[in-house]
Order: sequence, then structure tokens, then C-alpha cells
Amino acid sequence: MNIEYHRLAYRHVDVFSKNPFSGNGLTVFPDSNGVSVQMMQLITQEMRQFESIFLKVQPSSSLIQASIFTMEEELDFAGHPVLGAACVLHEHMAENRQEAEWQFHLTSGIIPVTTRRQENWYTATMEQGRPIFGAVASQEIQSPVLEALNLSHEFLYENVPMQMVSTGLPYLLVVLKHGLEQARIIHSDFAGLLAQIGAKFVYVFDLPTMEGRTWDNAGRVEDIATGSAAGPIGAYLVRYGKAQAGQDIILHQGSFVGRPSQITVHVTGTSDAITSVQVSGDVAMVASGVIDPPVR
Repeated sequence: MNIEYHRLAYRHVDVFSKNPFSGNGLTVFPDSNGVSVQMMQLITQEMRQFESIFLKVQPSSSLIQASIFTMEEELDFAGHPVLGAACVLHEHMAENRQEAEWQFHLTSGIIPVTTRRQENWYTATMEQGRPIFGAVASQEIQSPVLEALNLSHEFLYENVPMQMVSTGLPYLLVVLKHGLEQARIIHSDFAGLLAQIGAKFVYVFDLPTMEGRTWDNAGRVEDIATGSAAGPIGAYLVRYGKAQAGQDIILHQGSFVGRPSQITVHVTGTSDAITSVQVSGDVAMVASGVIDPPVR
């Protein structure tokens, strides 16, 4: 039996680092026209990155259709795939320009991105819009969440809430004064626990060191650097007076998995009226190749 294959080029990049082999790895497929959703999921599982992004660029439109997948599912929104993909497009489609602008069409909406070519890397900035400040966790929710994270109330930073915040993907933000190294998911249905407060994932953040951690909800894989959580925590810090609007907020992530990463957040507005959140990071080009999935 003859099998027809669909040759698909990809670019491997590291996001939130200017140097290869650090930051958060990503596989970008610049032209995924004709690839089904089911095949995108299978390809993502084959590439074994935390996330992969599939692009459909139409010459007649300024919008770039984008689909983002984890190993388990398609996401409505994610930060580091959009930043990395924009830099790949800059490399392929705007190589003679110092700066370029892009608009990504995701399930969650339209995401504007600006990219800038540096000496040996790129920098990308995405507009995440107005944050949504959702439910504050009651004591009845806080206790099981902390237990599920291998933490206790003594680790919590005083006078700031445990709260769901979203700039596209809803995170439950758990802010600590110490003990970040102890955090891990030890609950058999953590996704169900988060759903009680309207969150998709958790982001545990150590305020004194400005470092965060997050995982898949099974607790098997720790994310290296999370742009979709950086916007919410940046907005949260401004809302509760722990950072200033109009100034760059530098976040750290990835040290616990040996991939130190740096994310920059810029919040516009006031603590009571945040009008926009921008997330920026460096992107290093690492490798390129072709995958030959069968046509289904």
C-alpha cells in the first residue's frame, strides 16, 4: 500500500533566552496548511516539546492563523509559542528589517506582536491586553490547594490573595514568601480542584526572588518559562502594590529544571485600572528540519 506523506518544515527555537540550550524550547511549523488538528496533536507528541505551534500564513491577510498544542491538548492561548513563532516569521519573511509587526489569530483572540532583530538573536513583545481578575480563593479552597502543592499557609506571602487572573489563559496565582523549592503537585485531580475557582493552571510565585513555577496538572512536567502566566502575575503585582506600572518587571523561571529564563512584563495604567499588559523575551534560533507525517 502506498502512503502519501506531507513534508512539513519546522524551526526549533529557545524562548526567553538569547542563548541556545537555555530558555523554553519550542517547535514552530511556519506552514501547516493542510495539516489536520489530529495530526498536529500527534506531531506535537512526536516532537516532545512542552508546546508546539502551527502557523497558516495567508498572502491576502495580515492575520496569522496559529494553533498551539501541548502534549495533551490544544490551548486557546500560550505566551512563549507566540513569541517564538513571531521571531521565526521575522527570520523567514522580514530578514532585511530591523523590526517587524505581526498579528496572530488564536482561539482566544487577536494577539499583536512586535519583533526586533538583535546581533545573534531576536526579541519579541506581545500585547496581552487587559487582565481579568477573577475569584479570590476562600479559606476552604486555599487549604486543599496548598496541600495539593505540598505547601502550607506558613509559606504564603501576607496581605495578598490567592486569586485567579487571566490575560488569555486563567491561572490561579499562589504567592509565597519562601518555600518555592518545596512546591510540586501531589493531587490526583488537580485540574478538578483548579476548576472550582475557574483556573486552568497554577502559577506558584516567590515574591522575594521574583521567581515562578508551573506544571502540567498531573505534575509530571514542569514548564521552563511561561509567557501566559507572566502577564497575569505582572498585573497582579501592580494591582497589589508589589510592582510599579510603567516600569519593566523582570521575572525568573526555569532554574529548578536547569533552564534559567528571564521574562519581562510591562503593565500600563494604574493599580485600580490596568489598561494593558505586555510580555517580552529574547528568542534564540537553535535548529531546523523537516518532518514527514502521513496524510490522513
